[in-house]
Amino acid sequence: MEEYRQTIILGAVMAYMVMCIGVGIWAMRRTKSAGDFFVAGRGLGPIVVSLAVFSSTLSGFGFVGGPGLVYATGMSSMWMAICSALGYATGFYLVAKRIRMVAEVRDTMSMPDVVYARYGSQFARLLTAVTIILGVLGYLATQILAMALVLQSILSATAMFADISLLACVVVSSAVLIFYCVTGGIIASVYTDVVQGLMMIVAGALVVITAAHVFDGGFAEVSNILLKADGEDVMPFGTVGAMASLAWFFMFGLGLAGQPHVATKMMMNRKLSDNRLILPVAVFGYAIAAMLWVSVGIVMRALVLGDVAMPLSAPDEAAPVFLSTYAHPLLAGIVFAGLFAAIMSTADSFLNIGAAAIIHDIPKAVRGRSLDNELMWARIATIGISVLSAIIALGSDQLVALLGAFGWGTFAAALVPVVIIGLNWKGATARAACAAIIVSLAINFAVQIWGIKVPYGISSGFLAMLTSMIVFIGWSFLEKPKDLPRDIDRIMDL
Repeated sequence: MEEYRQTIILGAVMAYMVMCIGVGIWAMRRTKSAGDFFVAGRGLGPIVVSLAVFSSTLSGFGFVGGPGLVYATGMSSMWMAICSALGYATGFYLVAKRIRMVAEVRDTMSMPDVVYARYGSQFARLLTAVTIILGVLGYLATQILAMALVLQSILSATAMFADISLLACVVVSSAVLIFYCVTGGIIASVYTDVVQGLMMIVAGALVVITAAHVFDGGFAEVSNILLKADGEDVMPFGTVGAMASLAWFFMFGLGLAGQPHVATKMMMNRKLSDNRLILPVAVFGYAIAAMLWVSVGIVMRALVLGDVAMPLSAPDEAAPVFLSTYAHPLLAGIVFAGLFAAIMSTADSFLNIGAAAIIHDIPKAVRGRSLDNELMWARIATIGISVLSAIIALGSDQLVALLGAFGWGTFAAALVPVVIIGLNWKGATARAACAAIIVSLAINFAVQIWGIKVPYGISSGFLAMLTSMIVFIGWSFLEKPKDLPRDIDRIMDL
C-alpha cells in the first residue's frame, strides 16, 4: 500500500473537493433568502451547531498553523490551544443565550445587528462591521494560505505536479472555496460540518497515536531529545517566554466569545435549551482534534533536532510532511481530507460574515437599510473578499498561525468588551463601545503595519484587547447610561 501513498492521499482530497461542489449545488436550492445565506434560517439542531462551532474554530489555524508554531517555538502555543477550549465555556455561559434571544426578538442576522440592538447606535454597528471586514481579510488569508500549502505538499510529491507553484495551488483551492461558498452560503457550511467535525475528531485521535509510535520510546523519547538539544522547547512556556504565553492565554480564552463566526453560529440553533448539549459536544470535539496541534509539531521538532529528518524549509510544513512521511497512507488521506474540511468550514464562515458586513451591516449603518436583492450582492461580495484574501495570503511572509493570531486578535480586542461585557452589564454605553473598537483597531494595526516591537514578545492582540477593555469600562463609568429598549432590558435581566 505504501507505493500508492500519494495516490490515496490525492484521491481523498479530490473526493472531498468534489463533495464540496456537490453540497454547494444542493445547498443552493435551499438558499432562498439572505436569512438562509447568513444564518441558515435559525433552524439547526444541536449536533450540527456544536460541530460547526468547534470545526470553524480549529480550521487551518489549528491543523496547519498549530503544528508549525509548535515546531518553531516548542510548547508555547499550548497556551493558545488549551484556553481556547475554556473559551467555549466563557462564550456559552456569558453570551450565547442572550445573542440567540436578541436574534429571535430583533430578527438579527449578524454580530453588528446584535451590537446595534444592544447599544442603539448606528456608528457602533458601522465600526463592528469594519472590524469584521478587517479581521476576515487576515483570518481568511490564513485559511487560503493553509489550504494552498497543504495542496502544494500533496501535488509536489507526484511526478506530474512536482514543480507546482504556491500561486497555482492558491488559485485551485480558492476556486473550489468560492464555488462552495457562493452557491450554498452558510447552509453548505453547517451541513458539511457534521461530516467535517467527525473527520477531525477521528483524525486528531489517530494522528496522536501515530505520533506516539514514530519513536520507539514514544513521547518520553521525544521529550528526552528535546531536553538534550535545548530543553526550553518542552518547558511550560516554550521558547517565547512566560509573558507572551500568558498573553496568548487571555487573548484566546476570552477572545473566543468575541469571534463573530462563532457568535453567528450561536444564533442558528432552534431552541435555547440546545446550548446544554452544544457546549459539551463542541468542547469534546475541539479537545480531541486539537491534540494533533501539539503532537505533530513536537514530534517533527524532535525528528529534526535528533537528526532523523531534514530541517523543514518552513514551519508550516510540519503537518503536511509528517502526514506524507510517517502516517499510514489511509490515515494520511483521511487527515488531509480533514484538513481541507476544517479549512473550508472556517473559510466559508468568514466569507459569510464578511459578505454580511459589506452588503447588510454597512448599508444599514450608513443609510438605514440594507441593499436590495441582498442574496445576489452577498454572492458578489463573497467573490471579492476571496480574491482580496488570496492576494494577502500570497503577499504575506508570516506563519499561518501568526497570521491567524492577528485575525483572532483583531476580533478579540474590538469585540470582547462590546459583546461579553456589554451583554452582561447595563451600564455599558454606546460611546464607550465605539471608543473601545477604535482604540483596539488603532493599536492592532499600528503594531502590525509599522512593525512595533511589544516588550516580552506580547502579541499586539492582547495589548489591544487589554486597552480596549480599560477604555470601555472607564468610559462607561464616566457616562450616564441610557434606558434600554424594553425587550433588550428584559433579555439582559435573564
